[in-house]
Amino acid sequence: MINLAVIGTNFITDRLLEGVALCPGIQATAVYSRTMERAREYAAAHSLPLTFNSLDQLAACQDIDAVYIASPTCCHAAQGVQMLQAGKHVLCEKPIASNQRELNQMLQAADEQGVVLLEAIRAVFTPAYRWLQERLERIGPVRRVSLSFCQYSSRYDKFKNGVIENAFRPELSNGAIMDIGVYPLHLMVSLFGPPQSVTAQGVVLPGSIDGEGTVLARYPGMLAQVAYSKISDSTLPNEIQGEGGCLLFGPGGVPRWAKAVYRGGASEQAPADSCPQDMYYEVRQFVHLIHACSGASVPEGRQYRQASLHTMQVLDEARRQIGIRFPAD
Repeated sequence: MINLAVIGTNFITDRLLEGVALCPGIQATAVYSRTMERAREYAAAHSLPLTFNSLDQLAACQDIDAVYIASPTCCHAAQGVQMLQAGKHVLCEKPIASNQRELNQMLQAADEQGVVLLEAIRAVFTPAYRWLQERLERIGPVRRVSLSFCQYSSRYDKFKNGVIENAFRPELSNGAIMDIGVYPLHLMVSLFGPPQSVTAQGVVLPGSIDGEGTVLARYPGMLAQVAYSKISDSTLPNEIQGEGGCLLFGPGGVPRWAKAVYRGGASEQAPADSCPQDMYYEVRQFVHLIHACSGASVPEGRQYRQASLHTMQVLDEARRQIGIRFPAD
């Protein structure tokens, strides 16, 4: 049984624990928070036997095999490296780091200890994503890709009233491209690999960070457009256009449905997703990679690592073009 500790006590950790409860071979055992009061409160709410307010003590605990990190993005690398160097497998929330330099440090620590480092990017673990992957060749060659994830932030109204919460604070390595844009960008890279070049434009909110943006990525014989926003909503589906047909899917952040329309009029629908808890799939893959001994030792592990690295390269370049800098840079 894999004993898991969680770093972070927010709503996304709540959802991760729901996924853990559905997955055999792993159990939530501990929680870290900056204060012991909050750690005990969260542990009581989720029946976790161990509590920590010291990262050093968590790293040293022999009863913990793996750690899920859901702290602010600016903390991911330092916390991840510490846990990896202590020999613990790490499932880290997206985006996995603030920049490529930090991600390289995390990958090096994972390699040195022979443990798993996996980015918790739900989109690429769902059955709908697998279904799309299997049909790319049939609609190919792919010529145009339109991906979007535009979701009006529940914190934006506060921002407009002068209350700046974490989602809009650059010192935490946040903003629209990191919080929202990472989903379709990671999906693009996972499906098609690293682009030849990217062109990025964004809307930077006064005195803060980006609220929306668009990335145009060039591939051999193909263009991909990625739109993201925290200051507007969209109901448009995602689309992959090929000479043999097109693939439609949504929602933008985590695909739960998909449809293929082939040239000539034939079409097919992906089977309905039987699991309403979409974080279950990333937990299941995390467990699989741990049992394979090292995330880098099996093809899936190498693919996930490369996708995270190439996505971070796109994020870094897009931020450079838009003019977004973090203290972590």
